[in-house]
Amino acid sequence: MAEGRGQRAEGKKWQLAKTGFFALEDLEIYQLSVELAYEVYKLVKSFPDDEKYALTSQLKRASTSVTLNIAEGRGRGSDKDFAKFLFQARGSLLEVVAGFHLAERFGYIQRDHTQPIYATANDLASKLTAFIKTLGG
Repeated sequence: MAEGRGQRAEGKKWQLAKTGFFALEDLEIYQLSVELAYEVYKLVKSFPDDEKYALTSQLKRASTSVTLNIAEGRGRGSDKDFAKFLFQARGSLLEVVAGFHLAERFGYIQRDHTQPIYATANDLASKLTAFIKTLGG
C-alpha cells in the first residue's frame, strides 16, 4: 500500500491522493475529519484499559462518524440531504469534544494533549456550519 493511501509514517503529514475517485476527497471538511479521527485514535491509546469498551470506544465511534457522515451525505442526491448529514457530522464532532472534556475530568488525559483536538474541532465546526449554510441548511 502506498504511503498517503491508508498508511502514515509517524511525523509526516498525511494527505489524500491528489486525484480522488470520489467527489468528497477534495472537500476540506472531509480531510479535516480524517485527520481528527486519526488524532483521536492516537490519544485514546493512553486511556485506562477499563475504558476500552466505554469512553475509548465512544470517542473512536464519534470521531469516525464525523468522517462517515460527510461521506454519506456527499453521496446523497440533493443539497438538502447533504446538509442533513453535515448536521449529523457536526453533532458527532461535538460528541468528540464532550468526550475529551470527560476524559480530562476523569484524569485520563491532560489539557495540553487535548488542545490540538479542540483546535481542529473548532475549525471543522466552523467549516461545517459554513458549508451547511451554503447548501441552504
